[in-house]
Amino acid sequence: MAGRDAGTEPVPLDEIDRRIISELTRDGRMSVTQVAENVHISRAHAYTRIGRLTSEGVLSKFTALVDPIKAGLRSSAYVTLKLKQDAWRELRDQLAVIPEVHHVALVGGDFDVILLVRAVDNIDLRRVIFDQLQSMPGVLDTQTFLVFEDLDTR
Repeated sequence: MAGRDAGTEPVPLDEIDRRIISELTRDGRMSVTQVAENVHISRAHAYTRIGRLTSEGVLSKFTALVDPIKAGLRSSAYVTLKLKQDAWRELRDQLAVIPEVHHVALVGGDFDVILLVRAVDNIDLRRVIFDQLQSMPGVLDTQTFLVFEDLDTR
């Protein structure tokens, strides 16, 4: 999960690094040759840069962007959690293994954690929220915000 080592220093990035990141964010399956062409550097240089960005943790994984509706996940919600003060470290690992939880963020404000939960339907969504999330030790309160439509801007 990104952000686990929140105390690490940022990696210095130059314009070429940022352009490589932009290309791979747009299409994680893009070949190194295509990245090199788009960024106007040699293939060897692109390969070296991508390797460095990966080893330094700037690029942590390459993944596909899935349309949740087409994948059969017709019900989505943002769920906020209020936690007991010392519950975060234990809960983050438990939340990360729930298949319906697609994003977890520790935040400041009126609640402690916000989750993006995607489920097959409202019955499945209810099961995740009531049976799994609300029953976790350390969870004091939840609030659910149904998503009617979402747009991924990446």
